Amino acid sequence: MSRLFHARIATALGPVAVLVDAAGAVHASGFTDDRDALLQRLGAAAGAVTVVDVEGDAALASGAPTGVALRAVAEYADGDLAALDTVRVAQDPDPERPVAILRRFLRAVPAGETRTYAALAAEAGRPRAPRVAGLACSSNAAAPFVPCHRVLRGDGSLGGYRWGLGVKRRLLAHEGAAVAGGR
Repeated sequence: MSRLFHARIATALGPVAVLVDAAGAVHASGFTDDRDALLQRLGAAAGAVTVVDVEGDAALASGAPTGVALRAVAEYADGDLAALDTVRVAQDPDPERPVAILRRFLRAVPAGETRTYAALAAEAGRPRAPRVAGLACSSNAAAPFVPCHRVLRGDGSLGGYRWGLGVKRRLLAHEGAAVAGGR
């Protein structure tokens, strides 16, 4: 059985909660106050996890497993758009799976830029796999550290987002990204 640490922080972009391991790697995160919503993102692995809640100032303390991730979220919300880039993410146990490969390319999309599913697949050397790019986004458990909000439909419209289109719009506006169509 593994142990994950749960904490949350309020930001101008909305509440963000994280589930991290003892080394601080993010296993799940999102724009929610509900830890059960994050546990659902772990799928079958959630049943083998013990969750330890870390509250208040302790969650941000430099020695807390949650500290690095939460400080990065706070810095990102305060305008340091690169703050999330160096936080470790541990959601893909098999790094050679196509979805894991697409997520690595997704993490490389700079703040303020967007990609379509097809363009992301092409960048990953899989030009005929835009559906795999879509799966990499829809099954992403570590938003915003894996920035699936930066992926749009082929026509440039928003498409979907696990945490709601309002959050996706706020994130893209925060990063200064242009979006066609507004939906």
